Amino acid sequence: MIISETKPFVQIIDSLKGYTRIFLVGCGECAATCKTGGEPELAKAKEMLEAADKRIVGMCMPSAPCVASQVKAEFAKNMKSLREAEVFLVLACGLGVQSVKDNDRLGLAVLPALNSIFPAVMDAQGNFLEKCSLCGDCVLDKTAGICPVTLCPKGLMNGPCGGVDKGKCEVDKDKDCVWVLIYKELEKKKKLGDLLEIRKPRDFKKQTRPHKLMVNI
Repeated sequence: MIISETKPFVQIIDSLKGYTRIFLVGCGECAATCKTGGEPELAKAKEMLEAADKRIVGMCMPSAPCVASQVKAEFAKNMKSLREAEVFLVLACGLGVQSVKDNDRLGLAVLPALNSIFPAVMDAQGNFLEKCSLCGDCVLDKTAGICPVTLCPKGLMNGPCGGVDKGKCEVDKDKDCVWVLIYKELEKKKKLGDLLEIRKPRDFKKQTRPHKLMVNI
C-alpha cells in the first residue's frame, strides 16, 4: 500500500492557475484506505474547488489507477466529460498520476492533489507502518522477518551499533533497537546461528532507478 497525504489546498489552487474545467480522478484502493482519494474525498474536493470558482466537468474512481486497463476503461466511460476538461486533478499516489498521464489520449494537463509518502502495511488497529524499503535485496530470511534496512535508522546489516542502550535505539530512545528485536526473535526460533553470518555491504545497484519488469506475452 502507498501512503499519501492531501496537499494543502492553497498549493492545489496554485497549481490550477490558468485552468477552469477540471476532471477529478480518485483511487479505490490505497488512497481510499488513507482517506485521501476515495469517494468522500472526491466530493469534498469538488465542493472546495467549486467554491474557488472552478468547474468540475466530471470524475471517476478506478479501483487502482496505477493499472492502465482500469484507467482506460474509466476514461472510455467518461469521454464526453473529458472532452470538456482542461486538466486532470488526480487524488492518488504518484504512480496513479503518471498512469493517468500515460493513458490520456487528449493531451490534458495532469496534476497531483496528494503527496506520496511511503509504502506500508496496515495493522489490526488501522495504523500504517513502513516496514519495507523495496531495496531489491531482501534479507528477511536471515533476520526473522524483520527488516533492518527500513527499521534501523542507520540501515545496519550486521547487528546493533554502539549506541544501543538497554535495548533502545540511540536515534529514538522510545524505539526498540531492531537488532535486539531480531536477536530475540531468532532466539525463540533457535536460529541464533544466522547472526554469525557476516553480510556483505548492500548492493545499491539493485536500487538503481527506474526499475521495470517486462512481461512476455
